[in-house]
Amino acid sequence: MFNIALLTSSRADYSIYYPLIKELNRQDDVQLDIIAFGNHNSALYGISADKILEDGFEIKHKIEALVLGDSPEAITDSMGLTMIKFSAIWKSENYDLIICLGDRFEMFAAVSSSIPFNIPIAHISGGEITLGAIDNTFRNALTLMSTYHFVSTDQYRDQVIRLIGDDKRTQVFNVGALSIDNLRNLDFFSQEEFERKFGIDLSKKSILITFHPETVSIEKNRRYVDELIEALKDLSSYQLIITMPNADTMGNMVRSKLNEFINSHANAIGVESFGTRGYLTCMKYCAFMLGNTSSGFVEASFFPKFVINLGDRQKGRIETPNIHTIQASKEDILKAVKKIESAEKVENCQIYGDGDAAKKIVQLLKPMFR
Repeated sequence: MFNIALLTSSRADYSIYYPLIKELNRQDDVQLDIIAFGNHNSALYGISADKILEDGFEIKHKIEALVLGDSPEAITDSMGLTMIKFSAIWKSENYDLIICLGDRFEMFAAVSSSIPFNIPIAHISGGEITLGAIDNTFRNALTLMSTYHFVSTDQYRDQVIRLIGDDKRTQVFNVGALSIDNLRNLDFFSQEEFERKFGIDLSKKSILITFHPETVSIEKNRRYVDELIEALKDLSSYQLIITMPNADTMGNMVRSKLNEFINSHANAIGVESFGTRGYLTCMKYCAFMLGNTSSGFVEASFFPKFVINLGDRQKGRIETPNIHTIQASKEDILKAVKKIESAEKVENCQIYGDGDAAKKIVQLLKPMFR
């Protein structure tokens, strides 16, 4: 058997991994071990590891390494603790490959700890650029630590090649985005099913809102979230569906301010985690998206759904015609809403493949299984 460790640190990366996990589990010659860590086992973030189990997958290792707080010190301590706990796993297991995804500090720590053990690493979603987040540094570091690279566009493939060197370009593959696999094959909830499960009526005109702190210009985050909330106060004709931020520097401040707004406004609803099917169903039926989440770039392009992208957190990503990037100010947000309300449906946004990324990844890895 070919033994693979798949690392998932949050609800966000698990939702992307989902079609790949299914495809790998179909392989008779692969033993897939899911290792859930980061936010997955934290009550604060809804214990999203339970969603993995609900989907019928087993979790080989659950790692608790989050340190309470969202200060730079707490995040650094979490990274150190993650490395220590993962070193014991790499020592005790006999893995032929590690699969990692994205750009989170937790993922960087887990993968870094494997380097002395000389386990080959496959990285998904490299080559992307987010200048407003320290994730950019972690993503590039993961690229440099990895042997195999599965990217979502030719532009991102070129970026990975620039990082690792032209002589290794044959190990970089544009397979498209796993998120599109999800969307092509997902059994969306009906509006009635969604309301029964989450208590939210998507027949109402709704905005799906996800705002994460910028982790480069952290001193600006308080002003940014205040401007967002002031804009939301003027959007009383909409149902405001607000999902909570990641475990980033100042994430608790953002969470606190959003919850204060939600508790005092009847048209606002706070959600810790919808799960993949719920979140994408909400995206399908919402009027548009508002915030600074990466799902506003890849997943939103599938429908396509208009997106008001705030600030610099995602600066550097490819912007398709459905995306309106503005500064995080009340005035600019309300202007963008009016522009979207009067706009015609946008086309030509699907640049992330045909929904067969999982099959392509497995086929490219197949020669290793023998």
